[in-house]
Amino acid sequence: MGAEILGPEQAGADDVVLSWEGEDVLAVRLPQLSESLDHILAAMERRHGRPLAELDRKTKQEMVRALEARGAFSVRHGVETVAGALGVSRFTVYNYLNRETALSREKSPKSD
Repeated sequence: MGAEILGPEQAGADDVVLSWEGEDVLAVRLPQLSESLDHILAAMERRHGRPLAELDRKTKQEMVRALEARGAFSVRHGVETVAGALGVSRFTVYNYLNRETALSREKSPKSD
């Protein structure tokens, strides 16, 4: 995900300091969410062995569902970033998201 390992003395307020038997041993600086999204997209591309834009529509829809579950669309410009990586428009990404919401509603039991 692009985290950085630091000495505990270099830790900032947002870093995670790890201790062993009561002694601080290292700090982890987590990346900004937008950087994490780039890492996630790169990993997906490596896993598929080709540019994401070359994948079929069903696979792209599955990727949007997985990215939504990981919070990708809560990141500023997340939809635009994902759309660019998939080679589709923002409108298409929103359609994929809305499609998943509609399917979820159909599967859940109706309450009266």
